[in-house]
Amino acid sequence: MAADPTLTIEDFAARLAPGARLLGLDLGDKTIGLALSDVSRMIASPLETIRRTKFRADAGQLLKIAEKEGVGGLVIGLPLNMDGTEGPRVQSTRAFTRNLAPLTDLPMLFWDERLSTAAVTRTLIEADRSRARRAELVDKLAAGYILQGALDRLKAFAAADRSNAQ
Repeated sequence: MAADPTLTIEDFAARLAPGARLLGLDLGDKTIGLALSDVSRMIASPLETIRRTKFRADAGQLLKIAEKEGVGGLVIGLPLNMDGTEGPRVQSTRAFTRNLAPLTDLPMLFWDERLSTAAVTRTLIEADRSRARRAELVDKLAAGYILQGALDRLKAFAAADRSNAQ
């Protein structure tokens, strides 16, 4: 069964195995930034940046990393416009996800990534990182920012779910 890239956060949470990590993706035209959660899904850590080539090669590398790291779900940054509308980058992200879905059973969640790259870049500038170093780090740090947002929402959802059960 192919993964459904249209899952709500509630459905996504229900499909996650206990102790499985999450992999955050920041899909760019030239690179894919990756971040990995810990097994308790509390903290996102930047992992690496994949240089994009062809879809099959990119997907193969991504799924190989997911298997090696014990990943149970993918959080994919959705680059909405500032007004919430969808532009060409969102279409590209949705196409990548549609093509990836038949290759894996991992549940996938889109996560609004507006301002993630800007926030990470601002932090790197404040840390006095050179332009070259920022370019080297920004994609995987943006993936970490995206994944951390989803992890925080998952924690809030789990807490609300527990309080409703009482």
